[in-house]
Order: sequence, then C-alpha cells, then structure tokens
Amino acid sequence: MSAPPPSAVVAGEPPLRRRVTVRGVVQGVGFRPYLYGLATELALAGHVTNTPEGVVAEVEGTASAVARFCDRIAVQAPPLARVESVHHREMPAVGGTAFTILTSRTGGPARTLVSPDSATCADCLAELADPADRRYRHPFVNCTHCGPRFTIVTGVPYDRAHTTMAGFAMCPDCAREYADPADRRFHAQPVACPSCGPRLRLLVPPSDDLTGTDPVTEARALLSGGAILAVKGLGGYHLACDATNEEAVARLRRRKARGDKPFAVMARSTADVEHLVRLGPEERDLLEDGVRPVVLLRRRPDPVYAAGAPRPAEAVAPGSPDLGVMLPYTPLHQLLLGLRGDPDGPRLLVMTSGNMSGEPIVTDDAEALERLAPLADAWLTHDRPIHVPCDDSVVRVCDGEPLVIRRSRGYAPLPVTLPLPVRPALAVGGDLKNAFCLGAGRRAWLSAHIGDMDDLGTQRAFEGAVAQLESITGVRPGTLVADRHPGYRSARWAERHAAARPVVRVQHHHAHVAAAMAEHGLDGTRPVIGVAFDGTGHGDDGAVWGGEFLLADYDGFSRFGHLAYVPLPGGDAAVRRPYRMALAHLRAAGIEWSDDLACTAACPPDELRLLERQLELGLHCVPTSSMGRLFDAVSSLAGVCHRAGYEAQAAVELEGAALGAPTGDQCAYAFDLHAPGPAREEGDAVRADPAAVLAAIVADLRAGIEPALVAARFHRAVTGLVHRICVRARERHGLDTVALTGGVFANTLLSSSCAATLHEDGFTVLRHRLVPPGDGGLALGQLMVAARTTPTD
Repeated sequence: MSAPPPSAVVAGEPPLRRRVTVRGVVQGVGFRPYLYGLATELALAGHVTNTPEGVVAEVEGTASAVARFCDRIAVQAPPLARVESVHHREMPAVGGTAFTILTSRTGGPARTLVSPDSATCADCLAELADPADRRYRHPFVNCTHCGPRFTIVTGVPYDRAHTTMAGFAMCPDCAREYADPADRRFHAQPVACPSCGPRLRLLVPPSDDLTGTDPVTEARALLSGGAILAVKGLGGYHLACDATNEEAVARLRRRKARGDKPFAVMARSTADVEHLVRLGPEERDLLEDGVRPVVLLRRRPDPVYAAGAPRPAEAVAPGSPDLGVMLPYTPLHQLLLGLRGDPDGPRLLVMTSGNMSGEPIVTDDAEALERLAPLADAWLTHDRPIHVPCDDSVVRVCDGEPLVIRRSRGYAPLPVTLPLPVRPALAVGGDLKNAFCLGAGRRAWLSAHIGDMDDLGTQRAFEGAVAQLESITGVRPGTLVADRHPGYRSARWAERHAAARPVVRVQHHHAHVAAAMAEHGLDGTRPVIGVAFDGTGHGDDGAVWGGEFLLADYDGFSRFGHLAYVPLPGGDAAVRRPYRMALAHLRAAGIEWSDDLACTAACPPDELRLLERQLELGLHCVPTSSMGRLFDAVSSLAGVCHRAGYEAQAAVELEGAALGAPTGDQCAYAFDLHAPGPAREEGDAVRADPAAVLAAIVADLRAGIEPALVAARFHRAVTGLVHRICVRARERHGLDTVALTGGVFANTLLSSSCAATLHEDGFTVLRHRLVPPGDGGLALGQLMVAARTTPTD
C-alpha cells in the first residue's frame, strides 16, 4: 500500500533520507501501519518492511520531519509493541512521491523478537458480542492488538506464511482488512472470520462430531451437567469442569491423579471472585492485564455468599491459603463462560493443564484424543495447529509487586536484559519446573515452562522447545550450561547434545543467587549475601543443600552459613511423607519420639521401627541442610500436613496456618548459631541449628498452643535467622546487599517479613520479579555464571 504524495520539501532545504532499524517486539503488533501513519502525517516519502533483524524503514523529507519521525517511534508505539532500540543512519536522497509498505524480506540472522500471546482486546470483545458484526460469536476473533502470537509462530520474519495460519486462505473481506494500513487488522497474521477461519468442533464419544449443533452451546450444557471437557486453548489443551460442582471437581482430581494439588479457576470477571479472595488494586491489574496469568489470591477466611454468588467446590483447592484465578484470555473462553443474554451456565470453571500429572501439556489433536481419553468426557477442539506448547503463567503479589511463580504464556519469549554481555550459550536449567535459557549479547530468552524432566514426554518437549527458540532467536549456542547434580536429566541431555561444545557445570544455589543479581541489573563487581532456601540442591560436598547463605558474585561463591545437617531418610520418601522429616529432625535434636507428637502418631508403627533402624545405621540417609525440608518437618510436627501429594504442600499449608494466627502474638523461636572454630578450615561456615526451635515447638504443643501460633512463631524464627546471619556477614565482609532466592521464597509471608526486617536494618534487598525464585529461574543464573568461565566478546 502507498500513501498520498508528500508535501513539497521546504524551499531551499535539501531533502534528508534516513534508514531506520527498529528492534524489539515489532512484528505482528501493527508496527508497520503505525510507521505508515506516522510517515504520512509528517509528509515523508519512503518505505517500511519486516526483516529478520526487525522493522526497517527508509524515510525522506525535511530534516525536521525526519527527526520528528525518529523521535516519536518508541514514544507512540502500538500496545503490544516493545521497542528495544531505534538505530538510524543517513542515506543519499532518492526522491519519491509516496510512502509504501513492502513485503517482508527473508534471509539473514533473526534479531527481531516474537510477541507473546495476548488476551482478547476490548475492540474484539465488542465485535464478539455484537449481533450486527460479521465476527459475532466467532471463537477466533483477533487483531494486531491481541490474539495468538508465540504459540503459532513457525519462523521469522513474523508473517502469515510463518505461522500455523498459513493453511487458511483469507476470504475477500479478511484480505481487504489485512491489506488496509488504516485497519487494525492490517497484517494481523491470525486474522480470520466465520467464512475463512479455523473451525470449532465438539467431539462426544461415541457419537463424536456433533454436526449441526453449536459446539459452544452444547459444551456449556455438558459442563453444566457435570462433564469434564478437554478444551483446546492457545498453548495446549485444558481440562475444564464446573468449579462449583463438587462431584465433577472430585472426579477430575481422581482421573488426573492430582492428589490435593490446587486447581486454578477461570471466572468471567472479578465480580465472580471478589467475595472469595482478597483483591487489591495490584491483584486486579494482574488479572485484567493482557498477559492474563493465573493469579494466586489469598482466600477470605469467612467468605460471604450473596444471592447467586458462585461457591467453588471444596475440592478445588483443599488446604491451600490461596485460590488461583484467571480471567478469560481467548474468545472461546468468553463464549464458554457466556455472553450477556446467554442461557445460564457455569460462572467458574476449573481450568487445568490437559495432561496426566507430571506429563507435558497436550497440543496435538490426535494425541489429545488418545492421551486425554481417560480424563475427558468430550473434546472442544479446532483445526488451528499449536506450534509451541505454552502453559498458563502463575503470578502472585508480594508487597505490592508481582512475583512470578511460573513464567510461561504471555511472558515467553520476551527476553530479559542482561547486565553483562554473554557469548551464545544454552543453559538447561534444573529437573523440577524446568525452563531453559538461551543467551547472546545482553539478551537472555527464557523458555516457556517445560515441566519436570523425569517424564520422557517432557524431555521430548524440552528438545523441541530448544530447537524452536533457537530458530526464532537466531542464537546458536557455543556453550552449554547445566547443574552440578550428577543425576539431573537436564544435565545428561546437555552432555549428550554437546557435540564438542564445552559443558559448564554451575552449583545450584549459586545459580539461584546469580539469577536474582542478573534480573536486578547487578554487574557482579561487588558480591552479595545470597540467602538461597529451597528443597533440594546438590552441594559441593555431596550433601543435599537448601538452607544456604552464600557470599556470591558471578565469578564464584563461598558458603558463609547454612542449616545444620540432618539425615534425609529415604530421599524422595521423606519428601512425600513429611512426618519422616519431622522424626529425623527430632532425633538429630535429641528429642524423643513420644506418642503425643502428631508426627509420631502419623507414622505407621512398622515404618516407625524401620525408620529408627535406618537412622541408627545411616542407610539411605544423605545429609541435608534444606530449609524446605525443615518447613516440612515443622508442618508435620505441628499436625498441619503429614503427607505431601504435590511439591511443597506441607510448607504451603504451614504458611496458611500461620496466616490464621492471632495478630497479638509476637513470640518467636530462635535458632542456635555455631560459628567456625579458631582453626578455620576450607568449607567451614556458620551453622544454624534448629534443635532449640524444635524443642520450643514441642513444649508449646504440649502446653496446648494451637498449630497456627506455632506456624507463625516458626516463620518469625526463620526471619530472625536470616537477619542475624546477614548482620554477621555484613560485620565480617562489609556487604549490605541481600538476595532472597530459591523456591521457599515463593512463601510471601516469609519473603515479606525477611525483606521488612532487613530493610529496617539498612540492607538493600533483592527479590525476584521477572523470573521465578524457584527452579523456573535457575537457567538465567546458570547463564550468567557460565559467562564468567568462558571468554566474552
């Protein structure tokens, strides 16, 4: 398309021509029509096109008009655009009478950024609900401001031919919109309508395709009747059911073998959940943002149900202090929850990943019919392929700031800006909640959430995601980076695929601290006090670390302090049965396993005798300093949780108990600190012994103190421990910046308390905001540490 001829150049002023390269998220977001309109307004000649390195424009006109064009590019960019840089250089004037939009150029290295998927915009929602609009009730309505992006991209530059929409020929009406720079669907690659777009189908065995019925109307009726539906979304299939139907939710939980792990719910609007949860302005903004993550919201202890207010089933999130909530982010979700005037249907839907627990999310239609057959009663599907699997992101608010728990849909594949340049490298992350990271220059691209690497399907998904992210970023890693754990499947993958490239191993907790430093822009010239608390990480001495105080920069670390070692009896068995961890801690503290203690009563008598013998002989009892395991132990000791059906369940429920404690109590337990002796040897560190804490807990329980108070006092004990050791590190080493990292700091009660106490004493506190504090952010730290062990440009 071309603009009207520009006005004449000012008399006597020679024309100026510049070539402008714009990098960032600038393709598929309406950037070319935006530049077209800007150039037309300023009476500039020239052209604009997509290239693998970004959007490239050449503009010619008066010097002042060209300067205004360059100045306004980033300031007035379209809603989904993210401008990273604008570079321009002068060129010889060539004249011309129009500004045109050229077809995209291919070839050369990929340097542009692909936009994440974005929730349906207000304009598209209005069309969806307007009976007079040709896209009325069209489940795939989208424009340049919203809709699928990352999950449909097959290559760059981002054009329809490089998406899974390539197989859908546009009808004349859509083609006209697509070619009109004045239309908000100009070069919206997923553009479609009922005449030419993807088709929705409802499959209900044994009849399968219900031809002649409206798939959405029938799907809503099935959900209302208690059915479980497999629903094809942006990044994979969800399993959906009526969240207010106790029997349906319980059946889904049984079929998925999910234990007590909470489900997330999708609500039509915040009005349907504000009686259930505490909803501040920050939480509301997250829920309504274009990312549309699952937001973990604190449940109201005594919700008040007005007439007609939806009441979720108890089985949605049993024992959890939080309820995960998201709002609809596709037109299909909007239709499932009902438009104004639709017959009544479910107002809250359970929306959980379409997979068996531990497996990757299903994206392929044929695979969905096979793998989800034991789980679903019907399939609401369509024929637009999903190229990139992408689970829902999970976020919560901590002290008014977002804390990303799982970084996936809506965030991936946006890069994190690095404080130091790195050579092209691939960091493969950990084995739990895996996400990997590609880095080059000052950019780090974290993958969408992959999952736990103990499943072969997850490992295949990992490999496919690596290839896909390399293809759209153009990064060809010359180094691979992995955890030091000898048994990690991610590390073994790196070794198998190294192909003569070096594989750098990075200690787990060092990587956690480095990730916090990197996202806060620290260049590593000064160490920080890294407080790294999690469940499991391979220590340099062969023990299981997880309650660590490190003095760290990107070059290395020293272990300043840690929780005292206790045996981890039976490895994973102790993780699944927190009472085993409680009994191990009691034995290490010299406290008898008396029958009046909840953890003793929870352990079957035969297992109790075997456990005693196991601890006496040290059989399968690797020493651990894990703070996560100490939370498990206290949870069982206080009678809160004895068996964990999902990761960190005991700790989550202990936090929930603490939130219910009376506000007047300020008592705190205290750890004993054992400093290294005068003849300090390499590896010596301050040891935090929990024996006194455990003895005080036992005394409180025997005195009739309620578990909620015990839980709150324990949280204050951990806060006090963090403060005391950080003060000691500051006194000895002059450091005053503390990084709080590791999965334990997803506990906002603990994170907030530690940060407040440290701030009050003059420390600078780094907490995660861009990447998860747990293993989902590990790869970013691995990348930064490896950058210092290999040469940089």
